[in-house]
Amino acid sequence: MPQLPVIALTGHLGAGKTTLLNRLLRAPGARIGVVVNDFGAINVDAGLVMGQVDDAEAISGGCVCCLPDAGGLDAALEKLAQPRLRLDAVIVEASGIADPPALARLIRFSEVGGIRPGGVIDVIDASEHFETVDTGTLPPERYAAATLVVVNKTDRVPAPERDAVRARIVDRVRELNPQAHVIATEQGRIDPALVFDAAAEQAAQPELPFAELDRDEAAPHVHADAVTVGADGPVDPGRVVDLIEDPPEGVYRLKGAVAVATGGRTRRYAVNLVGRQIHVAPHTGRSGADGLVAIGMHLDTPAVRRRLEEALRPAPEGPGADGLRRLDRYRRISA
Repeated sequence: MPQLPVIALTGHLGAGKTTLLNRLLRAPGARIGVVVNDFGAINVDAGLVMGQVDDAEAISGGCVCCLPDAGGLDAALEKLAQPRLRLDAVIVEASGIADPPALARLIRFSEVGGIRPGGVIDVIDASEHFETVDTGTLPPERYAAATLVVVNKTDRVPAPERDAVRARIVDRVRELNPQAHVIATEQGRIDPALVFDAAAEQAAQPELPFAELDRDEAAPHVHADAVTVGADGPVDPGRVVDLIEDPPEGVYRLKGAVAVATGGRTRRYAVNLVGRQIHVAPHTGRSGADGLVAIGMHLDTPAVRRRLEEALRPAPEGPGADGLRRLDRYRRISA
């Protein structure tokens, strides 16, 4: 089984993270596990959780990142990581007072097997952000942990001020985290493909209560772009590492499998990039074609395709020692 991505969903109280979560749960056919923090009023749609999610774990007793030894979070993730559930992803919705960097560390250093970090989504209320969160001279530390910043409730900002507010938020985020991806939306409408591998347009189990949900209501305002390139044989690992260390402009996620021929045998690696979080692991599956998929917003598709094709160009001469060491380094630190 591929390792299960665990996505942290954070945001100040009232920013709209639960609205965003409920929309993600409406992705047709996706199988999502949820960890919610029972601190204050957590308003995850109970019908969605029971109808679309295989299991939901509630953590009580305060902020998820303040639990002693992360025991509560690890216990929930242990249950959700069971292969029998066949989940596509787990989303951890933290309370509004949670510290995103601390939560990211809990997930990164969790001892639960079969999971990997899937990114940190920080939701911002565009209309209230500079009165509630970013109120000092220096940018808040929460920006440092985010892989994706969702500037929500842009419709509540007066139209003449909207562009300036968005630009100011982007500038503040980039002061502390130049590599964060920032998107603007209303009512939590983002494309699930940015977050996890959403299923096809039609749900696999139409009997689920929300499978026939009005698509216009759940649809994002803008859709993510995806570029897929297959690999015809073993590749040079150095070129793959060059790609994941410096992905094309706008690429938020990069995933797939690559083969490397070395020592008379072929080794396969599963490669995942979220924001600038790199995860490389041995690919244990026997089926599936090698190749990579790049996902992001407003991609220059021809340019992205060229970069992927260059990285996946066959390497009949065998891998360079330096490239193999670099790829194996990421495999070791991802373990």
